[in-house]
Order: sequence, then structure tokens, then C-alpha cells
Amino acid sequence: MENNSAPEKLLAKSKRNNREITLESHLLDTEMAAREAFRLDGRWGQNWCRFFRINEKENQERFLLNLYVASLFHDIGKANLEFYNAVAGPGFIPQTVRHEHISGLILCLPEIRMWISKNPQLDIDVITAAVLSHHIKVSEEVGDWQWCQPKGAKILKLYLQHEEVKSILKRIALLAGLEDPPELPTKSWGQYEPWQSAWKSGKQFANNFRRGLRSDENRLSLLLATKAGLIVADSVASGIVLVYDQSDTSITGWLDENVHTESIAEDSIANAIINPRIDQIIKKNGPFRWHDFQNQITLEGSRILLIAACAAGKTLAAWKWAEAQSKERTVGKVIFLYPTRTTALEGFRDYVGWAPEGESSYLAGDSRYVLESMAANPSESTKGKKLQLSEEEERLFALGLWSHKYFSATVDQFLSFIEHSYMGICLLPVLADSVVIFDEVHSFDQKMFTALISFLRTFDIPVLCMTATLPTSRRADLEKAGLRIYPRPGQFKDQETLEDHPRYQLISLKDEEEAFNKAVNSYQSGDRVLWVVNTVDRCQQIADRLAEKLGLDVLSYHSRFCLYDRHTIHGETVKAFQQKERPAIAVTTQVCEMSLDLDADVLITELAPISSLVQRFGRANRHLAHGPDFRATLCVYSLDSNQNRPYSREELSAASVFLKALGTGDISQRSMADKLVEHSLKEPETEVSAKFLESGYFATPGCFRDIDELAAPCVLDSDLDAVKKLLDQKKPIDLFVINVPRGHFKKDKSHPEWLLKYLGIANGENYCHKRGFRKDKVRNAEAKNYK
Repeated sequence: MENNSAPEKLLAKSKRNNREITLESHLLDTEMAAREAFRLDGRWGQNWCRFFRINEKENQERFLLNLYVASLFHDIGKANLEFYNAVAGPGFIPQTVRHEHISGLILCLPEIRMWISKNPQLDIDVITAAVLSHHIKVSEEVGDWQWCQPKGAKILKLYLQHEEVKSILKRIALLAGLEDPPELPTKSWGQYEPWQSAWKSGKQFANNFRRGLRSDENRLSLLLATKAGLIVADSVASGIVLVYDQSDTSITGWLDENVHTESIAEDSIANAIINPRIDQIIKKNGPFRWHDFQNQITLEGSRILLIAACAAGKTLAAWKWAEAQSKERTVGKVIFLYPTRTTALEGFRDYVGWAPEGESSYLAGDSRYVLESMAANPSESTKGKKLQLSEEEERLFALGLWSHKYFSATVDQFLSFIEHSYMGICLLPVLADSVVIFDEVHSFDQKMFTALISFLRTFDIPVLCMTATLPTSRRADLEKAGLRIYPRPGQFKDQETLEDHPRYQLISLKDEEEAFNKAVNSYQSGDRVLWVVNTVDRCQQIADRLAEKLGLDVLSYHSRFCLYDRHTIHGETVKAFQQKERPAIAVTTQVCEMSLDLDADVLITELAPISSLVQRFGRANRHLAHGPDFRATLCVYSLDSNQNRPYSREELSAASVFLKALGTGDISQRSMADKLVEHSLKEPETEVSAKFLESGYFATPGCFRDIDELAAPCVLDSDLDAVKKLLDQKKPIDLFVINVPRGHFKKDKSHPEWLLKYLGIANGENYCHKRGFRKDKVRNAEAKNYK
């Protein structure tokens, strides 16, 4: 291709507001964003290097140089005919090959590798990997994003002799102290020379590089910091330039305003979070005093596994620890991570929501809907504040959160970067600039727990994990990953006295029928009764039967509600059990096990794994509200072997032995914890494993959680009009998404083109507001009328 056939300007983006972003200007903007965001005289640059364990000044400067070169090179592959036509005109034009695949291929040309390698501070493989994977859409051999495998046309005209490309190469030469850049090929891309040889060589380079990383921790750190740093810099350059008029807000100005802000001051956390929460506790419960373990945690260091009984005050202790860490290290954020949206929301309401407007954030898949609802019905902590999110698009959503200080979020939002979540990587500078607390680590599925262990072993950041219970094997994994167990046995007398106080008496029930009679009699006697079952179907059926028997609306709480109803049911359930002077009754599934502040007098449960049983038991006599002599009744019954799902026979057998060991006398939280350690099943040691750590040149999104093969996200056919309206307005549809069992929804040719492909469509006649989605049609179903 001759230069005179190329357009006068190469474009990096489609026109917006009659503005053109040339390829050269975008690449220079990306270098500037990298330079300004990660400068070593700034907190973010220092914390980024510490996070990736790049500690020596020489290695930090090497990282920056590699990042600058990758930033200048990352979109050179956009210098092609198809990409120019796609961004210069209207309509959609499919791309034969993704632009970053071409960029990475150019870096595999022998003349380019030789040229860059003349500076020993430049790692050509690190740069190639960062460039090739900066959109997380490149695979080695399989899938839609196989490297340089064409879709449609077999030939692609390139504009590599364009003056903008030459100018960028000269900038790289000047920056890295290299000689004049070599001439790039004039031939179109295709499956012939020099491109075929470069691709074959590139695959070999990738294999050699990945093998070498296994024994070279320093090079792995350089790779990870550069790959993630390029995505961050590209997000800034792409997002800020398009959203803001450069005459008003430059990249440097935006970063100064949102990144290079003051660190958390000595008294900030106390004033913003802790003191307002204490005032609320005093207002509700009377005098407040710190427990010894809450005060002592400030002296325990930067890596802690906090194991304390339910309702012991772990969350306040965690904020106290975060306050101490912010005094030890220069950080700008505190991130509190929960396993579910609901627990993250409770953390926001109780703690993070007290922080000044613009400093706090609730971050989960349903964030926009929940925050708008809270604005309409504010709690004490959120009254009078604007609680809308900053941006709709993924990268702008992340960038809009960079200036916030305090986060209550689901684990996925921040830790999923380790499985190549694009938004997670865009939020990675926030994580690196933080102290982080992981709550309810006992509830992490195996994939989440593996991600946590990989995170702890690989990255340097202050971490506190906490839970009321933890099997021995997981405790050992977390200790090996560098966490120190706290409190230690005998360390605090007041805490041991509280945990040794007898709270429960355990009785065994014969079957579900006996449990039903116990629930009815206890409720009619004025007790607050919580019944926990292992499946949604039984939850619905038992709630129906209790409602018919008692002649009242029995609450049922599980995972198969549309979002709007789920939050309503959650609130109603918590409220019902906070009124100790009135009877209450609810049937729930495992959702009650995580940070649900229920205080039952009678707890009925199906047999479940030991850690689940202990968490369920923690919802009874939680606050000793009836005085020291009261004992909550714990009732456990077993099901037939064909009803054991989702648990294994081994898990339930161990639970039976655990219950027998507890006996029928008075039971304390301490005795339950001791028996859990004694009888928990042993699990194999958790190994470090994550796509972000292992992919080398390549990057495709992984799954952060174990996939639920029994259910899938859907919308109801009765909600399709409302969903389409939201999508047309480019608004989130989380309100209408619901997990539906396999075999009870459809994904076929009738699937509307406008509906997201991953969503199935379920029958709205199977849904009601009180019970959620059922496998059979609802009798006398309520009419749905979302507005």
C-alpha cells in the first residue's frame, strides 16, 4: 500500500460532537495518562508499584518506561482501511482482524523486536503482551478472539507508512533512547509474508515467555503492572477526552482533580464513618463501649484473619483496623467487600453511607437502582445526598469512582480483575490505593476462595479477612497466604466471656412434619421463628403451608426474586425480627447466612454443612435481647437422601457428627466454633490460579464465581416492554433480572434481537411478589405493574 492512498488523518475514535481524535493524538494522550497517573512522586504511582511488588527505584522507573512504550504502541494496528471506514462514516463495518491483534503482530516482526531490544530496560515480551491484550479479547487457539484469525476478508490494507505512525515510532525512539525506527512492511496483512512468519514467531515467543514467568517473579510483576497500567491509561485517554471538552478539562487536570488528591487524614475515618455509626448505636441501644479486641486490633499489623462470633462487633473492629492502617501507610481509600449485593448494601447503609457526599460508594450489579431507591426513601446515613452513579458505560463508570474514598461493594467488583474483568482492571488503581476488608470469607465458593488466595499471595496490600466460622483447611490456606489469626485463644477475657455464654439448646426433630408443628406452636406462643431450608422450592412450599395454617402472610426470602421485590422482602424480614415484643415467622434459604441481622427465638433448619449450620445458628439469640438466662431453641431435622442437594453426602454426614458432639445441653458460640474446627471436612490446599496471573500474551474474561449450572439470568415475558424501554434509554435493567431454574425459560429463535443474548425469557405467570419465581404457574397470581 502506497502512502498516497491513505487518508490525510488516521482516526482513533468515531467523531463525537464534531470532534476528531486522530490516532497520533490518542496514542500521545495515552502516554500522557500513563505518565501523569503513575508518576512516582504521586501516591498512586507509589502504591501501584508497591501493590505489584516493584519496590526498588530502578525497577519502578523500568516499569514506567515499558508502560510508556506500550501506551504509544497499543493502537498502531488501527492504521488500516477497515478501521478508518468504521470510525469515519455511519453504520457498522465488521473488522476482519481486531486492531490490537495487528498491533501485537507488528511487535513480533524481527526488525521491530531487534530495534526495541537494543534498550535493555525494555522488555519486548512484556510490551507485546500488554499491547495485544489491552481489550481482553485475544486468545491463543480457540474462541471468537483467536489471535489474527480473520473474520470475512482474508486481506486487510494497512497504513503503516502514514506520517502519524512514523511520528509515533520516532517518539518511542526519543523516549527510549533508540536509533531511528525501522521501516514497517508496505504489504497488506494476510496469511503470507512477512505477516505469517511474524504470527508463527509470535506464538513461539508467547510460549517461551509464559514458561519463563513461572520462575521469574520480578518479570511477572513487571508484566502484570504494565498490562493493567495500559488498560488504565487507555481508559483515561479514551474516556476523558471524549467526555470533556479539552479546553475545560485536560487529562492532566482531570487526574489532578480525581487522582492526586489528599490521602486519608488521621481522623478522617473516625469522623466520616466510625463516630456517626456509634452515635446511631447509642441512639438505638443506649450506652456504647469498645470491646478490648476492637481496640487491640489496631496493633496487629496489616494482614489479619479476624474470627469472632456473630454480633461480636467485627465490622466496627474492621473500621478501627482500617483507621490504624491509614496512619501507617499513605492510602486514599477504604474498601469493604461483601459476598452478595444484599450484604454490600447493608454495609453501605450502616457504615459507608455516613461519609460525606462524593466520598462514599455502594458498588454492585444493582447499584444504580438501589441508590435511586435510597434517594427516594433515605435512611439516616444517606438523607439529603445525591446518590446517582457517575457514568453508564463500563470504563466511565469506573473512572467516575476514582475520586471516592469509602466503598461498600461486592467482592466481584474489585477482585474480579484477577479473572480479567475489564471494569475490575479499570478499578485496580483504586484497589492498589486502599486498605481492603473481605467479609464473610466462609461463604466464598471454591473459585472465589481460590481468587482470594491468589490475590493475597501475589499482591502487597493491607488486608483484613473476617468471619464468624471457618473450616480448618481454609484457615490454614489463609494463614499460609500471610494472614495472622486474631484474636488468639485466651487473648481477651471479655470476648471469651461473651463467646462462652450459653445461648442455645439443641433439639433433634424427626422430619419436616414435626418441624412444621414446632414452627406453628412456637409462633402461636409468641416466639420469633426462623426456618431455614436448602432449596427455593421447599422455601416456597413451606411458606405457603404455614400461611394457610396460620392465616397470615408468612415471609419467604430466597434468591429467586426480581431485584425490586428482593430488596423489599429483605427489609421486611429484618424488620419483623427486630421487634422482640411481637411474634414473627419467616422461611428462608441460605441467603440468611451472610450478615443478615436476624434475632430469632426459635431456629429451625434442615441439615446442612457444618459452617452453614453455625452461621444459621448465629441468627438466633444474636443480641441476648431476652437477658442472660434465655436460651434460643435450635431445631435440626434431616431429609431423605434423594433431597440432599445442593450438598454432598460427606458434608451432611460430617454435620450429623458435629451435632451429636454439641449435645443437648447449653451451647455457646465458643463450643460451636471448637466443634466446627474438630469436625470440618479436610479440603486440598488451595493453589494460586487466575487468568490475570497466568495468561502471558493473551487475555480473555474468566468466571469469578463457580457457575450455577442449575439456573440462569432471565427476564419475565411480562416485563419485556419495560426492559426494552430501559435499554433504549441506555439504562440498567438490573431491576428486572432474575435467576430462573434450567428448563423453565427459553432462549430460541423467538429471542428479541434487542435483548441481551445471555438473558433468557421466563413465563411471568410463574412469578408473584410474595414468593418469587416458581416452577409451576402461580395460583391467583398478582398482576405485575412496574412503573
